[in-house]
Amino acid sequence: MNNEENSKEVNALVRAAIAPVKDTELRRDLWPQMLRKLDEQSVPAFHVPWFDWALAAILGAVLVFFPSSIPALLYHL
Repeated sequence: MNNEENSKEVNALVRAAIAPVKDTELRRDLWPQMLRKLDEQSVPAFHVPWFDWALAAILGAVLVFFPSSIPALLYHL
């Protein structure tokens, strides 16, 4: 078998295995539902998770106890 025959055989097998899609149109507009979901899940503007405060505290402690790490931190900013 050559490559073209293999390709035709694989195409025939795939077409036989996968049923054609009949209804591809959306039944309704999903955008209003998406906007409602976003409004329900909105987070207050100044809400900061606890782990952000923990990371800030760790960074502060590192800078206090190891001041020589300040240039390295500034370099990576």
